[in-house]
Amino acid sequence: MFLRPVHIIPHDTKIDFVGKRWFAFGVTIVLMLVTIVSLFVNGLNFGIDFKGGILIEAKSQQVVDIAALRGDLATLNLGEVALQQFGSPDDVLIRIQRQEGDEKVQMAAVQAVRDKLGPSYEYRRVEVVGPTVGAELLHAGIMATLLAILAIGAYVAFRFEWQFGVAAFVSTLHDVFVTVGLYSILQLDFNLTAVAALLTLAGYSINDTVVVFDRIRETLRRQRASDLKEVINASVNQTLSRTTMTAGTTLLALLPLLFIGGETLLNFSAALTWGIFIGTYSSIYVAAALMLYMPPLRRIEKKS
Repeated sequence: MFLRPVHIIPHDTKIDFVGKRWFAFGVTIVLMLVTIVSLFVNGLNFGIDFKGGILIEAKSQQVVDIAALRGDLATLNLGEVALQQFGSPDDVLIRIQRQEGDEKVQMAAVQAVRDKLGPSYEYRRVEVVGPTVGAELLHAGIMATLLAILAIGAYVAFRFEWQFGVAAFVSTLHDVFVTVGLYSILQLDFNLTAVAALLTLAGYSINDTVVVFDRIRETLRRQRASDLKEVINASVNQTLSRTTMTAGTTLLALLPLLFIGGETLLNFSAALTWGIFIGTYSSIYVAAALMLYMPPLRRIEKKS
């Protein structure tokens, strides 16, 4: 007895995605404008990786009283001190602004915190990042993300046609930029983990886009006389079930990380969860729809 393939979306859907592109373009413009405004007004909440400072991750032998601990650390006069409980009730994340002085001053601040907390705490992680190193890491993170998006566009242009490469570059840049807006709006820590999330998102987004592009190319080869709008609609409808299954199974893995993964994984899982939706949307309404405004795909249409 053979198992039938599962189709969450009916195989013969005929949704007019191209006809709804103007509404989708409006949504895209709103998302971009909200991102730009938030970046100007709120900026990014740079983590210690980028702005420098002290990060201490500790585990207590009992439930942590955040209010009492904040009061104790305030007596050290270390400047801005942020505490956050994450994971279990006995875990605490302590962020301290960078102290005026050299590395010895930073380590003295760490030791002062250790002395104040006492022997009942186990220290899981202690990081001290200088402002110069933080600026270099920020520059390297931005360059890595931009180069990754350029490489994705170049690969798609080589694998398909340059028109596909331009559409892939624009849609991937759109996904990454809007996700940066999410960090700005929610004021999530923007650190090296966030850069890793953006790079992962770019890879996931282009995966969906390439599937749609490949079906468009195959449909063009079989139906060379067809109108491009019909080809795009047919291709997106034919890959819709696969896209839905991929997004759904990825969300099944991400949602537990988002809700019970703790502070350490929150930035990463939140960005990817948002990226699942925005990446799927952009594959249909940004990447595919942009093909309507590209020069004719002559070389593909002439292939047998």
